[in-house]
Amino acid sequence: MVRHGPGADLWGEPLATLRRIQDEINRAFGDQRWTPSAAEFPPVNVWRGPDGVIITAEIPGVKLDAVDLTVHQNTLTLKGSRSPEAFGAETSWHRRERSYGPFSRVIELPYAVDPDKVKASARNGVLIIELPRPEADRPHKISITASS
Repeated sequence: MVRHGPGADLWGEPLATLRRIQDEINRAFGDQRWTPSAAEFPPVNVWRGPDGVIITAEIPGVKLDAVDLTVHQNTLTLKGSRSPEAFGAETSWHRRERSYGPFSRVIELPYAVDPDKVKASARNGVLIIELPRPEADRPHKISITASS
């Protein structure tokens, strides 16, 4: 049973006790933190429209020359590697939540794209990939004529 001293603010931070217990467990087991698997990095968003697909991927700390993009029919493959940060021999980790190493994501697209017109750019650690749909594969409106 947990006993609180007089004047303890129990409503100010309801999860404080659980966080303290979690910190103690982490210290007991060498503070080995969960890190996202390669299947979850980088996180992506995919937008689909009638003219194509736009994909954004968060890749902070990844050098652009370490990223490889390939597209084949309706599949985009995003591969790369993120190097660990180095701060010197006399420093040690206090908390480590950012993963590093090789990563790979295979994203199935809603339709085939024109591989010759794919554009990729990066801004503020976000990779932006524009994948246009081929003109022949786009939906076309068919007009109906009255027959007599």
